[in-house]
Amino acid sequence: MRYWLMKSEPDDVSIDDLAAMPNQTVAWYGVRNYQARNFMRDQMKLGDRAFFYHSSCAEPGIAGVVEVSRLAYPDESQFDPKSHYYDPKSTRENPRWMNVEVKLVKKTRLAPLAELRGRPELASMRLLQRGNRLSITPVAPEEWKFIEKQLLKS
Repeated sequence: MRYWLMKSEPDDVSIDDLAAMPNQTVAWYGVRNYQARNFMRDQMKLGDRAFFYHSSCAEPGIAGVVEVSRLAYPDESQFDPKSHYYDPKSTRENPRWMNVEVKLVKKTRLAPLAELRGRPELASMRLLQRGNRLSITPVAPEEWKFIEKQLLKS
């Protein structure tokens, strides 16, 4: 099993939105960065876990845990001219953009970015590296364990 951090803007899809969805499952659509796309397409496996991270909001941070429930397939939003994520160079025969589906495992207390930054045990975490803007990043097993045991405990 691999571990990930997946960013979502809560104005688009929040952890509470996910909890209210049928089967508590959502397609992780709208990723328009090749490296993040490649993580989904080439490395994510069924059952992988990810921190659900609220970004571009008043208090960014980890808001829950999700699990990959469907492997990568073409992101439908790339074909919709009315979508913010439309890509005129992408075709159904040769789609550029993929998404996976994730299922809610649990909503957690918010672990704010400032709290993550303040933990020396997480100094190497990709999310916290200067200039990192990827919406999906791998999380090392030791980082995952530390966050789950130390920061997300009830």
